[in-house]
Amino acid sequence: MDLFDYMRDMDKEKESPLASRLRPRTLDEVAGQEHIIGKNQLLYRAIKADKLGSVIFYGPPGTGKTTLAKVIANTTSAVFEQVNATSAGKKDMEEVIKNAKDNAGMYGKKTILFVDEIHRFNKGQQDYLLPFVEDGTIILIGATTENPYFEVNSALISRSILFELKPLSNENIKTLVNRAITDKDRGMGTYNAEIDNDALEFLADVSGGDARLALNAVELAVLTTERGNDGIIHITLDAASECIQKRVVRYDKNGDSHYDVISAFIKSMRGSDPDAAIYYLAKMLYAGEDIRFIARRIIICAAEDVSNADPQALVVAVSAAQAAERIGMPESQIILAQAVSYVASAPKSNSAIKAIEKAMETVKNEKDGHVPPHLMDSHYKDAKGLGHGTGYKYAHDYPKHYVKQQYLPDTLTGRRFYIPSDNGYEKTIQEYFRYINS
Repeated sequence: MDLFDYMRDMDKEKESPLASRLRPRTLDEVAGQEHIIGKNQLLYRAIKADKLGSVIFYGPPGTGKTTLAKVIANTTSAVFEQVNATSAGKKDMEEVIKNAKDNAGMYGKKTILFVDEIHRFNKGQQDYLLPFVEDGTIILIGATTENPYFEVNSALISRSILFELKPLSNENIKTLVNRAITDKDRGMGTYNAEIDNDALEFLADVSGGDARLALNAVELAVLTTERGNDGIIHITLDAASECIQKRVVRYDKNGDSHYDVISAFIKSMRGSDPDAAIYYLAKMLYAGEDIRFIARRIIICAAEDVSNADPQALVVAVSAAQAAERIGMPESQIILAQAVSYVASAPKSNSAIKAIEKAMETVKNEKDGHVPPHLMDSHYKDAKGLGHGTGYKYAHDYPKHYVKQQYLPDTLTGRRFYIPSDNGYEKTIQEYFRYINS
């Protein structure tokens, strides 16, 4: 590194965003994640002893994945290399492996490779790393916002310890915000700023556990707020609200949270909790989820979980899907809310799904049941000569428009597939069967 490179790095550090400048350098400076870096926890002990093996950090943005990697870089005696999976190619990886082998051979030093956004590596790139992780050429630290069990090579996972990072608590966020405002070396301490308690509470709550989001808002507030008559920059609730702008919802349409939210949405409708179902609907709409996707899930829930306990639920769900697609946002949120609240509030039954599952299993595993001759089509040529349709009893010719006769194949006579529940309209169905059989 020459003088100009050194000066560029110094300027970069001074001009970098507050969240980057304030990044903890030691374990003691890290806020949150006590479940993995609290004293006597495995990761804490491994970092302190400089005995870290391959690990994968998994969690939402702004929870400290890169921070922990930097802390490890500051404490380890190993050579620390860092690549970002969004831009690194095979040539970059080959260079890292070559250097790792040289460092091990010439200096007896291990190499830690930090791969940020490791889920961005394709299968081939991940496979390339595998033998070098296996033989200890590199110690891998991967960071990902996605579920590694879906996005990371299972062989890499089996050779690593997985640590899940949680969204920071409100208290963690408040600690970081206060540190940012008072720290004169790396924070905004030289600006002589203060934050009102209600503004601090607001930032802690609305940031959703994302330290980067809160710190970016603090930096913007300090830099754009005029000083008061007392010479102090006062960060008020209005200033904090303006600087953080629209809340960033933890919902990535291509990631894990998408499946978590839709799962909670469906389970809330199934569990007859319209308040929770409407909340998750709002969360999806706020994040820009496709209304057609949402509508399909409502239709499925109406058929699968409400079914004949309230047959009208499917009618409402299908109508809502058609109306929402025709109307579009923002009005369609009202249509979807009506359907969600109806389905969530309707009596529940899964008798229909049990019936079709049982019938499908029977068709798959049991001897093929032939249609009884009296139910066969009697309209084509020579059908009657073959006995097709002979002996069929027309239900409307009998009292109650019902007559008992065999409908199932001979091999399945007496088998029950659909058993109505005691909920909602299915009670009426039960009463109907009792009536016609009386």
